[in-house]
Amino acid sequence: MAQFNLTTATNLFKIKYGKLSENTYNSANVLLARAKKSFDFTGKRMDIAVPTSFAGGVGSGSLPTPNYAAIQDAQITAKKMYSVIQIDRESIKAASNNEGAFVELTKFTVQKGVESYMRNMSRALFNDGSGALGTIQAVAAVLDPISGLPIAGLHDVTISAATWKEANFEEKDYVNLSSGLSSVFEVTQVTPATRVVRLSLISGAHTPIATDVIYMQNSKDNDPSGLKGVLDATSGSQYGVSVGRRWQATQVAAGGAGLTPDIMNQTMLEIQRKCGKVPNLILTSFTQYRKLLNVLEDQKQYIIEPRSPELQGKVSFRGVEFMSSAGPVGVFPERFMEEDRMYMLNDNFLEIKHRPDFGWFDDDGSVFLRTASQDAYEARYGGYLEAYIVPSFHGVISGLAV
Repeated sequence: MAQFNLTTATNLFKIKYGKLSENTYNSANVLLARAKKSFDFTGKRMDIAVPTSFAGGVGSGSLPTPNYAAIQDAQITAKKMYSVIQIDRESIKAASNNEGAFVELTKFTVQKGVESYMRNMSRALFNDGSGALGTIQAVAAVLDPISGLPIAGLHDVTISAATWKEANFEEKDYVNLSSGLSSVFEVTQVTPATRVVRLSLISGAHTPIATDVIYMQNSKDNDPSGLKGVLDATSGSQYGVSVGRRWQATQVAAGGAGLTPDIMNQTMLEIQRKCGKVPNLILTSFTQYRKLLNVLEDQKQYIIEPRSPELQGKVSFRGVEFMSSAGPVGVFPERFMEEDRMYMLNDNFLEIKHRPDFGWFDDDGSVFLRTASQDAYEARYGGYLEAYIVPSFHGVISGLAV
């Protein structure tokens, strides 16, 4: 017997749209939130005087011979950092209210554009300025399940263990390879357990090879300075200042040993001995954070709040504090950290220097601009900046057991 139901009368029913699902990825970054920021970086570059010695001559018994202080100039030059979004005009109209879509498309796309920028800025802040995401160890063809033949332009690449960082690889990112920078690949699949990233050729004709370095698109040697590059330096120069005793991070090699309060105390005290300042922020990988939770079990802090009106107990983990010579220091996990690392930082000596008008590009009076030859609008977020990290006030522990 025929009857009206959801199938036979489907066109009579409206669709009820629920709340947009929460992000299924982590885009938060404690350091990016705490770092000092300025927006007055003008001119070709910024020079900052860096004293690397005491001044004058001292002595007893008779007047000493004076000497001048060693002063070098740290040179700051801006790097370009962008996020670009594009929206089809018809889609904007079709999704202009909550009856047509889960969210208003322009607001959603703007939010996603800023999140993408923050994620990429976090990636750069924990990298070495090279724009590198990882180095290919092996390349395998992706076979058609029916014919068994390789699918043109599709490759599974295994990232070397030494350069693997899951947070660096996200589906939908465009990347370049060192042996064929003019070609563009899309990351279509990431398998963390095997360190395999699937690359799909978008433009160009390059085939990935082992030893290829993967770069975020257009980013080779164009990233701002990052913690890994500045804090790992043992020679050469940083910001034009020669790396040396007064211009070098405290570097402690764990040599495969496990994380202990002793090695943390050693690093903290060595930083204080060298520069007279104590770090006020500790960042580490989720692996080392887990190990630290076990080591400092009795130092965890919890907070209990009543849930009104039911007055049910809501228990939430608040955080871990490590006791330094200057008092407690917060410890936070960071997904862009290498698994075997811990950074001890003083955020008073880390600043992101922006040129004026950082943010959405609205020089033409509108954030959204019609794109040429397309029925679409484009918006750009970002600007020009450099991360100024004074190495002497920070420390790194590397080679921890994982």
